[in-house]
Amino acid sequence: MKKYFLLKATMCLSLVIIVNMQKTLAQSSKSIAEITQATEQLRKAMVDADTITLEKLASSELSYGHSSGKVQSKKEFISDIATGVSDFVSIDLTDQTVKIVGNTATVRHIFSAATNDKGKGPGTVKLSILLVWIKNKGDWQLLARQAVKIP
Repeated sequence: MKKYFLLKATMCLSLVIIVNMQKTLAQSSKSIAEITQATEQLRKAMVDADTITLEKLASSELSYGHSSGKVQSKKEFISDIATGVSDFVSIDLTDQTVKIVGNTATVRHIFSAATNDKGKGPGTVKLSILLVWIKNKGDWQLLARQAVKIP
């Protein structure tokens, strides 16, 4: 009788663990899809100079790091996009990976872009990027971005 009870208890506990793992995997898949969508919205907003979307996606505490070492606030980043100081004609993101820990996510990808920055003219750039997203009031917002030149 004791063995039967232990077997039943073990089976019930296993079932609870499996159900919780499935919920966690489903939530993780949903979060990965949300982060992937937010990253695509950011890419599109940078090409379109869509300041409304950039305002929504960027955290008020944004730290936006360029491969040159320049670091911008949210206001500076959006202003440069709006005024054409940073003008992206096209942006392609490849080799993207997403990792989520709690309400924080990291995205890494290769950023290849055609540019036409004010005062510089047409150019191209290929960078390795790290994005850090946080979930704020149900929405994912960009907290930090760092670019490095690909050797």
